[in-house]
Amino acid sequence: MRSISLIDQRLANPCYATLLVTGLIMALTLSIPLTTPRLLTAMVLYVFATLLGIFAYAPATRQQRRLLETAGVDSQSYKGLAQRSARLGILVTIDLLFIVFLMVIKPALWG
Repeated sequence: MRSISLIDQRLANPCYATLLVTGLIMALTLSIPLTTPRLLTAMVLYVFATLLGIFAYAPATRQQRRLLETAGVDSQSYKGLAQRSARLGILVTIDLLFIVFLMVIKPALWG
């Protein structure tokens, strides 16, 4: 759990921030309006993933790590929280995969 947390803090989170900055720079450099449906949808999904990560996933994994150290891997409270963390992780992953789909396929969403 410590290794996962360390990788998340030192690698994944900076990469997410870098993706946002470079994506915005590319859109502005190419003069693509940020109100383009696929970009706007992707940015809303990005904000959703960020908020979910900050306010739900990170606290759940911190609590999961504490429970692992105190109650152990076989405790019901740890198992329940591990399932919750897994569901949140799947939700964030699906959200991010949909963003990748929007950026790669560039579907016409509306307008």
